[in-house]
Amino acid sequence: MSKELFIQTDEQQQWLKKLETISESVKEHAKQTDEQATFPFENFRKLREIGYTKITLPKEYGGDGFTVYDALLLQETLASYCGSTGLAVSWTIQNVGEIFENRYWDEQKLDWFGKEIANGATVNRAVSEFAMGSPVRGGRPGTLAKLDDDYYVINGRKNYTSGAPDLDYFLVSAWIEDDGQLGFFLVPKTAEGVSVENTWDVASMRGTGSDDLVLDHVSVDKTNLVEIPNYSTGFKLNGWLLLIPATYLGIAQAARDYAVDFANSHSPNSIQGTIAQLPNVQTLIGEMDLALTKARFTIYGVAGLYNDPIKKATLVNEINIAKHVVTNTAIEVVDKAMRLVGAKSLQRSNPLQRYYRDVRAGLHNPPMDDITIKRLAETAIERNLKEIE
Repeated sequence: MSKELFIQTDEQQQWLKKLETISESVKEHAKQTDEQATFPFENFRKLREIGYTKITLPKEYGGDGFTVYDALLLQETLASYCGSTGLAVSWTIQNVGEIFENRYWDEQKLDWFGKEIANGATVNRAVSEFAMGSPVRGGRPGTLAKLDDDYYVINGRKNYTSGAPDLDYFLVSAWIEDDGQLGFFLVPKTAEGVSVENTWDVASMRGTGSDDLVLDHVSVDKTNLVEIPNYSTGFKLNGWLLLIPATYLGIAQAARDYAVDFANSHSPNSIQGTIAQLPNVQTLIGEMDLALTKARFTIYGVAGLYNDPIKKATLVNEINIAKHVVTNTAIEVVDKAMRLVGAKSLQRSNPLQRYYRDVRAGLHNPPMDDITIKRLAETAIERNLKEIE
């Protein structure tokens, strides 16, 4: 079952058609992006041109005002063209969506930032550091911010800063020495002391530009301290994180489509017709479509609940569950696609080997599987205890 079943509005359909206009160009760059581990600047330029980076900005600020559900449809589609491009740009649209949905910043700052995003600016949070491990596990950043008159001076290094080569702003987490608390600072890439080191050398998602951000005595106005988190690390309800598994769902769909095309065209001389008529091949195709259908009902179902103000208040672990189900399903689907195609799937010229590497990156995007399972167990135990009392 394809995503078409989940399209609900004309606006969603129009945007999918808009993405289709750049599909061939994005697909053409995907192979080069992966092989050379280069950032897809040209793809980002085209995405800015069609207004993709502002789809989740509220309409009153000049955006499209897309909800999580709306954005899922586009993310899945874009990622089917190029996984690295999809994941890299997802951080901008999910951060913009989260910031304006929750009104984290004061109105004056939101007004100014809204104009920046409307004009094509991109942003991502810079949180990860090698010494602290995954931020959702509660580590304290080694990046420090110290107040100096009307400015904060920030020093530190962040890794896994996806999109870094083409970001306009970084939301940097830093420990505020004077206050003994965590804060997020909005840092423009043009600030003196800001640099990006090309350290991204991995097997999957090779074009996301998840490089190191270096902050060497970077001075920002104290009003650039835009957030003081007041939630328990790792357990904040954030439906915008669903855009991450949506990316891997798109890659899995691309793998499935390639495998079905291959089955319908491959005709070895040992059989009459194509391999699509073979029972074992049909089993693999059916299993792929079954897995993708279950994943879609999961992620779009949770997104629908998140968009409902009443249902949203009842959500506990559902967003984490959707991420777990979809990312693991993506791995399963790509594996079956490769089994169908056979040894040809391992040829470097074959996109399936790229899909195989790319979907595995989902295991390491937050929240990790073990955290999801642990939280489900804790919730079940807590609810049982309340029932007993």
